[in-house]
Amino acid sequence: MISVLQLGTLAYANGIQIQQRLVELRKEGRIDDVLLLLEHTPVITLGRNAKQTNIVASPELLARRGVEVFECDRGGDVTFHGPGQLVGYPIFDLRARPSSEGGRKTMGAIEYVRKLEEVLIRGCADFGIPAKRICGLTGVWTDSDNSGRCVTAPEAGSRPEGKLAAIGVHISRSVTSHGFALNVNTDLSYFDLIVPCGITDKRVTSMRQELGREISMAEVAESVSRNFGFVFDSQMLWVQSLEDLIPPPTDFPLQVPKSLRKLHGEEETFRA
Repeated sequence: MISVLQLGTLAYANGIQIQQRLVELRKEGRIDDVLLLLEHTPVITLGRNAKQTNIVASPELLARRGVEVFECDRGGDVTFHGPGQLVGYPIFDLRARPSSEGGRKTMGAIEYVRKLEEVLIRGCADFGIPAKRICGLTGVWTDSDNSGRCVTAPEAGSRPEGKLAAIGVHISRSVTSHGFALNVNTDLSYFDLIVPCGITDKRVTSMRQELGREISMAEVAESVSRNFGFVFDSQMLWVQSLEDLIPPPTDFPLQVPKSLRKLHGEEETFRA
């Protein structure tokens, strides 16, 4: 079973805090797999392989646009998160997920990323947007000829692919964190501040850009959750708050980070 929690709009630092706590609990076997769905306030994040030069905007311009900058431990280069973008953080224990590849008992990192791509490809299809993979790159791209193939280069006369979703993950002791960012109604001008994922020859797009209309974030979240259930062969359980994910009380008080208490109006301590 995968518990799904929609957190609303959070600063990136708060999202990291929540992930870290849930990863600890998952490693200890005290919670089941969790999918966090949220939006971030404007932020540029640099993964483990990022080049600082891929932020092309000056610090002054970033400040004027209210964009923070964070280094993090996910894979990949530089990307942007902001309003109108559905961010998903799966906290999964891959040891509990059997591989569909022959000869493997446990889902590996590459298979896990391919499954995340499949979730998003199916989610885009729910809204009439053909999407695909591009060989050698991670993420989800528009599919101009609706072939669904993994291609290495656009064919002559076809429209250049646009990147709909970025994926960058971290795996520690088989437990995943970070995840994906799907551009739904994202203001694409923010991507002019960076070289997205270090790729210079492809455009970034959004579901709104492709369809020419505003898309319901709630409907996209529902679609993504449903497709997680299908691709990962799991029941999806929507929960209302972080409290619903925390184990039952035990004999010691757990200090909750101040930012989480403020976010959810919790007391100074609770028992877990």
